[in-house]
Parts: sequence; structure tokens; C-alpha cells
Amino acid sequence: MPPVSSTPPDRRGVLAAVLAYALWGLFPAFWALMAPASSVEVLAHRIAWTAVLMVVVLSLVRGWGDLRRLSVRGWALALTAGCLIAVNWGLFVYSVLIGHVVEVALGYFMSPLVNVLLGVVVLRERMRAVQWVAVVLALAAVVVIATGSTGPPWTALGLALSFGVYGLVKRVIPLAAVPGLTAESLAVGPLAVAVAIGFELTGLGTFTTAGPLHAALLIAGGPVTAVPLLLFAFAARRVPLTVLGVLMYVNPVLQFLWGVLVVGETMPLTRWLGFALVWIALVIFTVDLVRHSREEQAITVGDPGP
Repeated sequence: MPPVSSTPPDRRGVLAAVLAYALWGLFPAFWALMAPASSVEVLAHRIAWTAVLMVVVLSLVRGWGDLRRLSVRGWALALTAGCLIAVNWGLFVYSVLIGHVVEVALGYFMSPLVNVLLGVVVLRERMRAVQWVAVVLALAAVVVIATGSTGPPWTALGLALSFGVYGLVKRVIPLAAVPGLTAESLAVGPLAVAVAIGFELTGLGTFTTAGPLHAALLIAGGPVTAVPLLLFAFAARRVPLTVLGVLMYVNPVLQFLWGVLVVGETMPLTRWLGFALVWIALVIFTVDLVRHSREEQAITVGDPGP
């Protein structure tokens, strides 16, 4: 593991991270504007226009050499990552359009805990005892929420799992943020374009029939998707992971507040109890993460080296 930097976080990096997480947290406000388009049509346009934008961005930064050097295995991994993030985006858009924003927030609250669990199951990493406590509390939250509703929060679990596995795949793709997102978009882009055209040819599409503002919103899905990702990529190179780990909660907090205060979703007692368990788990997880990081930093600073 690389040593933890003793220098304070770069202010521009922190600002970029806050902006990225805030934009993600406000996503429900934007994607709710896509009605009357179906979630599948919105997803198709989101992927297609993101691919178009990333082609432009990669051309501006002259990064096509990275994609030309990408192996067949690398393209297969990019396709896998593209499919996983498409599932994540699709679940998100579908949940927003049907007014289930609170469950989206639950999924992103659970995401860091799912990442830790995936690390144990897939990468054979060892969890500290405190991390096990946090994960068990998160699992208990799922059970509590399931007992008070029609079943487990499948959408939240799907969002957390798809994003977690996406992160695992991204770890082995030999590409930086901009060429990586471009490769993923191009890998799944042709199917997305075909689906979008299919909607128009069958008369089920809204791109050419719901007015210019609606068409502009569908096109805007590309930059709306890419901008926070690029901001996050900028921040990730300048801000310690522990700081990013704390700031990431800006995203689900804003989504939760939007779902409860703006959309007016009902919050029965069991859901409040479930969220309380998740929040307790996240406090335990975050405190342990910061404490462990500081211990590693102290060891690194105190080590005279070879």
C-alpha cells in the first residue's frame, strides 16, 4: 500500500470532489425531468450521448493512443465495466422515474460497506473486527427494511452490488479516467444507439416527438453524466482516499433529502430503523477508516526507510 501523504488535501481537489458528489446527489432532480420517456430509452440516450462527449474530450486531450494500445482482454474488461455501469445507471433512472429516490439513497449509503464485503469475497482481503460489525449492521438493516415492506430493498442492493463489482473491474483496466470512460462508453455505445433508434422507428420513442426541450434534455444526459465523473477523476489524484470516503456521503444524503422532502416518499418506522442501522454502520466504518489511515501515516512518517 502506498504511504499516506502527510500534506493537507489540495483545495482544488476537495472542491472538485464536493462538486462531483453534490451533482450526483442532485441527479434525481435532473433525471425526473425525462418523463414521458421510459427508463430504457433514457438509459440508451444517456450511454450514447456520454460516448459522443467522451470521444470529443479524448480527442481534445489527445488520448487515443491509450485506446489503440488496449489489448483484446482490455476491451473485454471495458465491455464488462460498461455493462455493469449501464445496469447501475438503468436502476437509478428507473427508480427516479417511479419516485423511489429514498431506496436509491439507501443503495449508495450501503455502497462502501458492499465494497468491503466484495474485497473479502473476491480479493480475499481481511477485514478488521470493526469492519465486520459495520457490515453485520448493514445486513441487519436490510432484514429490518424487508420485514416492514413487500420485500428486501432489491433496487438498493442492485445499485450497491453493480457499482461495487464495477469498481473491482475498473481496478484491472489499464486506463486512466478519461480513456477508461471513453472505452466503456464505446464498448456499449453501439447497442445503446441501436436501442434509441429502435424506439424512434417503432413509434415508442420521445426524442423526436416530445418537443425540442425534451430532446435537449436527453442530449444533456451525456455531459450531466460525464462532468461529475471527470471532476471525481481530478479529485482522486489530489485528495486522500480517507477524505474522499467521508465526502462521498454528500451524495446519498442529498438523494435522501430529495426523496423525503421533495418527492414526499413515505418513511414507515421499519425504514427509519433500517436507515438508522446503516447510518450507525457508516459512522463505525468511517471512524475506523480515518483511525487506521492515521496509524498508517504515523508509521510511515516514523519509518526512517532503508
